[in-house]
This record gives sequence, structure tokens and C-alpha cells, in this order.
Amino acid sequence: MFFRSFVLLLVALGASGLGHARNEGVTADEIRLGASAVLSGPLGPQTAQYGEGSRLMFDAVNAQGGVHGRMIRYTTLDDAFDAQKAVENTRKLLEADKVFMIYNSTGTAQTAAILPLIKEHRTLLFGPVTGASAFRETLNPLVFHVRAGYASEASKIVSQLRQQGMSRVAVFYQDDGLGKTLAAELKKASDEEKFPFIAEIKVDPKQPDFVAAAAATEKAQPQAVIVATAGATFTHYIKAVQQTAARPAYYGFSVASLDVINRELKDKARGIILAQIMPSLRNTTIPVVAEYLSLLRAKSPTAQPSASQFEGFVHARLLVEGLRRTGRNLTTESFIKTMEDAGEISFGRFSVKYSPKSHNGSTYVELAIVDAEGGLRY
Repeated sequence: MFFRSFVLLLVALGASGLGHARNEGVTADEIRLGASAVLSGPLGPQTAQYGEGSRLMFDAVNAQGGVHGRMIRYTTLDDAFDAQKAVENTRKLLEADKVFMIYNSTGTAQTAAILPLIKEHRTLLFGPVTGASAFRETLNPLVFHVRAGYASEASKIVSQLRQQGMSRVAVFYQDDGLGKTLAAELKKASDEEKFPFIAEIKVDPKQPDFVAAAAATEKAQPQAVIVATAGATFTHYIKAVQQTAARPAYYGFSVASLDVINRELKDKARGIILAQIMPSLRNTTIPVVAEYLSLLRAKSPTAQPSASQFEGFVHARLLVEGLRRTGRNLTTESFIKTMEDAGEISFGRFSVKYSPKSHNGSTYVELAIVDAEGGLRY
């Protein structure tokens, strides 16, 4: 309850109006972007993929002369999933590096923590990697979301479980900002579906006891567990449960990295079901999928496509579209007006729509299962 109140307070702080927006970071020949991101620790490998996907798009644009003659420069600083460090990094990006926009920053608590800086400097926050409802329930004119919210993912997962006739479902989460947020969204979805969970199991992020969590899971004997976390925590928990007699089905959110899951669980990853907020990489008839795969293979013929990398690419693709539509006269205010007036922006099955009343972006959510080859089948 405290965490949610904290988030709502910071959202309110950020939503009090544009004032006179700052326009540093846009020069005659470049547009400077920056983000504080989780580049080390359990979530580091996954988050790094977002940045790689974004840079794949930015490098391609720069190779063609940039956006209206301006090169895109993107700087990321590691906060190791620490909200205070995210504030320090963001302040440096805004005050020392003079970025035009905070782009694709990561983390729910981190996003909440930097909102006062976004307001203070009257800069844009575009595509933060968080699906928390608290950031979407109240419009902040300086914040543009891209991915669907966690509420949509939770609703899809719970609805699917109920329709399958499951009656014994548990929730596992790490007791941190992300875990609490995902658990809260699941609780809301379970209340709406009248589908109570039989157990909620959590671990301390500083001293996670996965053996104890697995024992609690075995005792509960669930038919399915919704794993409300990401990174190595996701796989460490499943590995521990697999050492017990419990054999539940596993469901996860889109923030769970398929790459990490395959690397850590190998053939035992088969059958895990993940919510996805981006189209399937196997569907090359979708323009943005085809564009991503083409650029990835042009860069490295042996490169393996990544769902997290693709998400970063889509964020960057949308940003570039917005910058192009805004034109040479790029300011915070002109970018906001362009995006709000654009109507639906579609890259095939993936589309977003902004307005003066909503900056929530996409609502696309599907469930996909990890197959025998380690891919996702929608």
C-alpha cells in the first residue's frame, strides 16, 4: 500500500503541467537521448537487450543521415536496479550530458523515483520499461508509454487460467518494486475474475531463499504458478521447484526474458507460458518484425533474434517515427503535439495511439508457450 501511494504521489508531481519545456539536447546535428537502466545484477542481461535493440534502429537511421539531418546519440548508465542510483544517473544525464529526452529507462520504482526530475527539468520520458498501472491511471503530459500495462497482462493470464478450469493457482514474486507491482495487478485481476489464489510465495531480494520458496510451493500443491518476477529470479525459482515433487504449470509476464529462461533452464523451459506485449518474431508478414530481422541479419548474419531486443527496437522505431513527424523544429512541446495529434501509428499488428487525454500507447497482449526448440508459439 505504501509503495502504491508513493508511486501515485510522484505521478501527481509529474503531472502538474508542462510550463515552459526545456529543449536542450537538440543541436544542429544531433539529438541526445539518455536512460538510467538495469545493466548489472540478475536483470542486467535482459535489460542490455533492450538497449541493443534500440541501438540497432538508431544505427540504421544514423547510417541514412539521421532524422532531418540530426544523428541520434543514446547514452545509458547502470543503476543496478537501485532507485536512488537511477535518480543520480538521470540527474547527470539531464544536467551534465544535457539530453533532450529520457528514453527507455527501466524499472517501476526507478520510474517513480525519477518523475520529480522529469517535472523539474520539463523533459520527456519516452517508453519506460514498466507496465505499472499507477503511471497510466493519471495522465502525465511528459510521459509516453509504449508497451501494454501489467494490468492487461495480469488480466489475460488469470482469464486464461480460469477458462482452463484451474482451481489451485499460486503466485510467486520477489519482494521488490517489480514483484509487488505484478502481485498487486494479479490480485486485482483475481478479484475481478472471482478467482482466488491458494498461496502467495515471496523471496527477499537481498537474501533470496529459493529452497524455502520451493518447499512452500510443494506444500501448496498448485496446478499452476504465476511467476511474477523477471531475470535470474524467475529461473532460480523454477529450478528449485523442479527439485521437489511439485509439477505445476508456469505462467510469466512479458518482463521475463525468454533468452535467460532458455539459457538457464534449457529443455526444462518447454511448456512455460509467457504474456507477450510484442508480436511474434516468427510472423515475418508483420512489417516491424521483418524490418527488425533484416537489420539484425545485415549487422550480423549469425545473430540470434531476441524478444527483449525486439521490444527495444519497437520502442526506438516508434520514437524515430515521432521525431520524423515532428520535423526540424523539434522541441518538447512540438513532439508532444505531434504524438497526440498523430492518431493510430501502426507497424502491422502492433499499433499505438496517443491523445491529450491518454499517453498509454499499446494494449497488445497475447500468451505464448515455449516450445521444444526454445521458441515462443502464440
